[in-house]
Formats: sequence, C-alpha cells, structure tokens
Amino acid sequence: MTLEHHQCFVDGKWLDTEDKATYPVNNPATGELIKQVSDSGIPEVLAAIDAAESAFNSFSTLLASERSALLMKWHDLILENKEGLANLATKESGKPIKEMRGEIDYSASFIRFYASEAERVYGDVIPTPFAQKQLIVQKKPIGVCAVITPWNFPFAMIARKAAPALAAGCTIIIKPAESTPLSALALAALAKEAGFPDGVINVLPASHGQTVGQALCENDRVRKLSFTGSTPVGKKLYAQSADTLKRLSLELGGNAPFIVFDDADIDKAVTGAIQSRYRNAGQTCVCANRFYIHSAIYDQFAEKITQAVKALKVGNGLEETTDIGPLINEAAIEKVGQLVDSALEQGAVCLTGGKRLNQQLPFFTPTVLSQVTQDMTITQTEIFGPVVTLIPFETESEVIQLANGTEYGLAAYLFTQQVGRPFRMAQQLAFGMLGVNTGMISTANAPFGGVKASGLGREGSYQGIEEYLDTQYVCLDIAE
Repeated sequence: MTLEHHQCFVDGKWLDTEDKATYPVNNPATGELIKQVSDSGIPEVLAAIDAAESAFNSFSTLLASERSALLMKWHDLILENKEGLANLATKESGKPIKEMRGEIDYSASFIRFYASEAERVYGDVIPTPFAQKQLIVQKKPIGVCAVITPWNFPFAMIARKAAPALAAGCTIIIKPAESTPLSALALAALAKEAGFPDGVINVLPASHGQTVGQALCENDRVRKLSFTGSTPVGKKLYAQSADTLKRLSLELGGNAPFIVFDDADIDKAVTGAIQSRYRNAGQTCVCANRFYIHSAIYDQFAEKITQAVKALKVGNGLEETTDIGPLINEAAIEKVGQLVDSALEQGAVCLTGGKRLNQQLPFFTPTVLSQVTQDMTITQTEIFGPVVTLIPFETESEVIQLANGTEYGLAAYLFTQQVGRPFRMAQQLAFGMLGVNTGMISTANAPFGGVKASGLGREGSYQGIEEYLDTQYVCLDIAE
C-alpha cells in the first residue's frame, strides 16, 4: 500500500482543499522539496468536525473488544511498515533514521497498551446510604477530540493522544505540525487499512496552524483538545477554548535540570546526559537543558562529556551512522546560535562545538559550554538544540533551589548512588517526572506530563485514557 499521501484525510477519503491550496514540505537536511501538501482551512475543519461527530454516534457504541481489535490491527500494520514510515519521517523531520525506528516502536507501544486499556474502563457501584436506591458510576467517551501535535515526534505524539482517545470510543481530528504532515497522513492510511470506520480519524495538514487551531478550539462540538507544543501557544489555545469549556490536555515547554552528585557513577551520568540532551539534536521537550554538576567532579565530568560529544557524527538522518541530524528549520538554528553567542559573551567557555556547520542548511555542531551561570539567558530558556550547559553546585539544598528556579516543571534528572537522596529530592523538585540514574524515562505504562508552565493533564498509563472519559453518576430507585 501507499504510505506517502499529500491530501487531507476526512471521513475516510483523500481530499483536496476547497480552494486547492497547498504548501511545500521540505527535507531540512538537504532543503529539497518532498511534497506539496493540501493546506487546510476553515471549510476542511468544519467538514472534519461533521465527519467525526457523525462517526462518534456509532463508534462509541462498539464493544470495547472491537475497538481493541482495531487498535491492534493498526499497531501490527505500523510495525509491518516500520522501514517505510521511518524513511518518510526522517526525510521530513531530519531525525536520524535509527532514532526514527525507535520512535515507531515507541509509538506502537502506546497503541498496544491502549488496545488493552480499552477493556479496562471500569465504573463503580457505590455503597448506598439509601435503603431503596442503587448508586452507579459509569465512564463514557467525551466525544469529538482535536489533537494538535509537534514536529519533533511526528508518530509518537499522535499515537500517545490518538490511542487512548480511540480506545475510549472518541473520534479524532488531527492537526499535525506544518513541517511533518506526511507522517500523520501515513498513519491515517494505515488506520484506514486496519478497518477504522470512516470519520473516526481525520487529518488536516495546514501551514497556518493558528487558524485551524482556533477554529477547533472555538467549535462547541469539539469536546476535548490535546496539544503538545510551546507554552505561549498552549496558553493561547487555553484561552480560545474557554467559551466552550473544553477538556484540555496541554503538554508544554520544559527546562529540565540534570543533576549529578559527587557520589554518582560518572560514566553512567555521561551516558545519560548524551541520551537525554542529544536525542533528536536536542529537540525534545524532556531534554536535559541545565546540567548541574557537583564541584568535586565538575572538571572530570566536563572532560568526559566533551570527549563523548566530539565522537558524535553530524549528518543527513538517512545515513545509518548519523547521530545528530539537522535542526528543523532556519529559525531554530538562529535561536540556538544566538543563545550560544549570548552565553559566550556573558562568560561561558566553549569546550567543543559552538557554531553552525553549514550556512545554507540548519546543522549545528554538538556543543558543550562550561562556566555557565544561573542568570544567563541560555539557562533560563528552553534551548531545543544540541547544547550542554555545565553549572557547578555545592550542596543538595542549593541545587534544589537552582533546579526549581524556572517557570517550567516537566522533567528532571538526578544521578546519585545515595539511597535516600532520590526520595528526599522527589518531594522537593517541582517537576512532573523524575529520572534517577537514567536519561530515558518515557514509556506507555507511565504517566507523562508536567506542572506549572509545562502544562496540565497526563498522557500514558491508565491516567491517559481517563482524559478522554466523562464520569456519569446514576441514582436508581429500586423500590417496588
């Protein structure tokens, strides 16, 4: 079957937009045009809402086992087509293909997990205080759901949202990132092949996401919005959803601290730092962003991570040996370059990297900066690029204060061999997720999400499907 599509996917059909508008999707590693893709607008949004609303009436009444079977068929087709999907997504996102294969496995794991959770949506029978009444609680799918996803995980962010929604019995409208619509359209093609009824899954690629997003937020037939992206955009969507009192899941920005104590296994910490910081060229929301290293091991850690970073290969993501691909676009590399230049002007020292590789293409050298301080702009900003910033600390209480010194609260990382320290620090670190002696924390079985300006709601775990369910209480008089 064909994985590469360029039209909108609405009500089970591939459609051009009403005005025939398209926009280009380019390979960031080469600048070459991959495809002209349909550019959705308000007419397509309304058509998708109509389709999803109509499909909801029947899809929500399917047996949980039937929805589970559809999800598992989708899961199997995704894995059967892994190489084709990885090739397609690497071209449009720049992510190294070996990472993209891992992302596809990760994506499929959410679909498999929620295929099982579909049959575990339990209600309650409440012990009644009334002699002639039975009290029952049941869970019902919330309705039509809008899903707005980012470019950095073009498969995983869709799977993490769509799988629980579909398992719950909801229908969905996906607005993928402007840069990576081909991945979303390929997933839709596989869902159609898996047998999902027409209208259950709809995909609207668009270059003007603000227009499409606002239309989805303001339409009262869309009962739930799930968004992954920046905090400023999340706040805007939150405000636009207020009049319709939508259910919201917002997975927003991060500024993750990576804390290494003097009792840590330094080699393990360096490995964790590479995993966390340089995955997808540093373009992930849970990337370690600020590296707090105990002063007793600061120089040793700096030397080891610098050597490890120098060994990373930068190149086209389609090459098997590539470790670091391009940044997603020109704006991204300009931001990273400005942050690094600003840090150097403010007194930071560059141990390796620190510059752009190519003036025509968005490749940035993997970078390590030492002598960074808490008040530098680079410390207070989500970098979203392949840059490590090393900051020394002395005490546990000091580093907790430094780590919490941000409006964000998505993920944090801690390396120590002291048994009690992770428990003490977990109580005091204001982050939704904490990795202890590991730089890789995400799994379908665990709740993913943050606090403060990093958003609200959770994805993954049994909590993820609860985001797509309404609770209904039934009070039944059983008197004769």
